[in-house]
Amino acid sequence: MGDEYVDGKCKIMSACSSAKLFLFMVPLLVVSGFGFVNIGPKNPISFLTSLSTNQISPPLPSYPSLPPAAPSPSPPTSSLSTKAESIQGNYNWTIQLNPINIASTSSNVSSTASLKLMKERVISNLKKIEFELQKARVAIKAASINDPLDDPDYVPLGPMYWNAKAFHRSYLEMEKQFKIFVYKEGEPPLFHDGPCKSIYSMEGNFIYEMETDTRFRTNNPEKAHAFYLPLSVVKMVRYVYERDSHDFSPIRKTVRDYIDLVGDKYPYWNRSIGADHFILSCHDWGPEASFSHPHLGQNSIRALCNANTSERFKPRKDVSIPEINLLTGSLKGLVGGPSPSSRPILAFFAGGVHGPVRPVLLQHWENKDSDIRVHKYLPKGTSYSDTMRNSKFCICPSGYEVASPRIVEALYSGCVPVLINSGYVPPFSDVLNWPSFSVIVSVEDIPYLKTILTSISPRQYLRMYRRVLKVRRHFEVNSPAKRFDVFHMILHSIWVRRLNVRIREV
Repeated sequence: MGDEYVDGKCKIMSACSSAKLFLFMVPLLVVSGFGFVNIGPKNPISFLTSLSTNQISPPLPSYPSLPPAAPSPSPPTSSLSTKAESIQGNYNWTIQLNPINIASTSSNVSSTASLKLMKERVISNLKKIEFELQKARVAIKAASINDPLDDPDYVPLGPMYWNAKAFHRSYLEMEKQFKIFVYKEGEPPLFHDGPCKSIYSMEGNFIYEMETDTRFRTNNPEKAHAFYLPLSVVKMVRYVYERDSHDFSPIRKTVRDYIDLVGDKYPYWNRSIGADHFILSCHDWGPEASFSHPHLGQNSIRALCNANTSERFKPRKDVSIPEINLLTGSLKGLVGGPSPSSRPILAFFAGGVHGPVRPVLLQHWENKDSDIRVHKYLPKGTSYSDTMRNSKFCICPSGYEVASPRIVEALYSGCVPVLINSGYVPPFSDVLNWPSFSVIVSVEDIPYLKTILTSISPRQYLRMYRRVLKVRRHFEVNSPAKRFDVFHMILHSIWVRRLNVRIREV
């Protein structure tokens, strides 16, 4: 892994800044008549998640450059039964666990009375947290039938959103109460650090914002709704993995040891077996690293760029985040483009030939049509960014992995993205109605790409173009972060997944 992919430490005046959850499960107050909030299409699969399994295309063969995964160790047995209920339609599950082994984690607690007091205090705090979440669920549900809310910065409106009013209320509820505890354990560069000037920049930018955030971060874990494990898979690949060794075990051990560390020091991982914890990774190996610990992969919220359902990505509990290539660490010169009338090219793609989709695209369209400009290598003297800005549609095929930075590059340029992949869950799909501002083409329909694009009327294209300009605020990287930008959209997706879990003691 070259250094160009991991440099750019996220700190003040760095390249990232131009100026500077089945828990120790407690009784939950259940509101009579509680139902699911629909901010997605009909028959959503979760509280706010819009994706349904019948919208996901059959997966293509995967081409990971990873060694085989080692068998996961068996979960520990438990002497105390607790129950976590997932508020996700038919996606309900129960886990038996040992919430806290107080005798082994606190040498200062020796008496039965002290144990009882500690347990009562933790239960009391968790009851309060669950009650707050329940109130938020009710408020979000009510928003769907109420008038739109005023907002000084932005009011989500239009067909780009599955349910704009429910999203807005959910976002405001997040701002009002969502608190995240960031574990302080671990040293840079493997923890509390990440790349900011590369294709993996979301890792570093998110870590930096969480480290410096004062609104959503809490230093009191008893008040936290979610817990962030601030690891960087990119840095582990650089510093822990031996290049070309095909031995993934050092990365697995690093992740497993870190979870064991925070699990021994704090009660929060064990009481939830990870269901209210989350990681974020933009590296291709992020999904594999998450299964280094059985509960991390199965229970925790995983915010991943490589959101591939054929690689065990679960839209009900996991978060798809955008892959953003920030070579300079900022958006300067990346956002903006001419009006539709000044875009003479119908569609454009240029990029390396890897993965199962791109060879098919090049076979049918490379240098064969002046309207569909598909290149393995750009002609000499041709600017990639300028060609994108001069195109009405930007073709975004998957490579080895399903995610591509071209999707965000297209949005930044005002170019309507054309998604060609299989098994990919686009970012923020629980909120954003992707078919309203992008074109989704199956691999089988690549030969008919021009017919598909030319069948879109000028009027419909203009609608899609205007929607692209409106939604791109949700993909912009700002330092410091701004409301409704990519940092806050990632937080909102994590907030929604936390709302999807209801906790009680049995």
